[in-house]
Amino acid sequence: MNDNEEKLGAHEVAAWLRRHPNFLKQFPDLGLTLVVPRDDGPAASLASYQLEVLRDKNRELNRRLQELFGNAQENERLAVRTHQLTLALMNQESAGDTVRSMAASLTEDFQGDLVRVVMFHVIDGLEWSDWFRVIPENDRSLDPFRDALTDAEPLCGRLNPDKNALLYGPRAEEVQSSALLSLPGVGLVAIGSHDPNRFFPGMGTLFLRMMGESFAAAMTRFRDHGEEK
Repeated sequence: MNDNEEKLGAHEVAAWLRRHPNFLKQFPDLGLTLVVPRDDGPAASLASYQLEVLRDKNRELNRRLQELFGNAQENERLAVRTHQLTLALMNQESAGDTVRSMAASLTEDFQGDLVRVVMFHVIDGLEWSDWFRVIPENDRSLDPFRDALTDAEPLCGRLNPDKNALLYGPRAEEVQSSALLSLPGVGLVAIGSHDPNRFFPGMGTLFLRMMGESFAAAMTRFRDHGEEK
């Protein structure tokens, strides 16, 4: 019998066994005598090989469960912090206190290295500073943000240099990644990080969007009271 015939015979046997997965139940002694070659050690019996495969699968399942459990815990923590942020914003008695509360929470509770707030209207009691400024929505300096304001979806990753320069000024080089909340009619909120992997394109933005919506809703309470000009 030549090599081709041997290979064909082996394929036929393999195909037959696939069609008859219960074959070894009829001949259990074969399960003890068949050996399976291993890349990292001597040949093992079929039973030992199957046991090892099951153990590998079990380890992988445990790893994935731990990963899912960790993600669930982190999501729960984020949900609690987001809820606390919403309550804090809605409990403020002025527009200025609301903006300060938002910036403080993003810095302390959400570990933002550089938090920046740009409002489209003057806020009573707030002066320009390194973290806060007022720029009218139709100002040409905000042109780089037009697409973001139109889409109104959080933007994550490394921002373009023109966006970084407006938001972070002389400290723009420190920021390696950002989360940008664009709030049409209200303003922009940026959370800058020294870590290039902290915020990245494609990451989940549900909680960021909820935070932005909570801030926008809290600020609208003061429009009719003349605290935004």
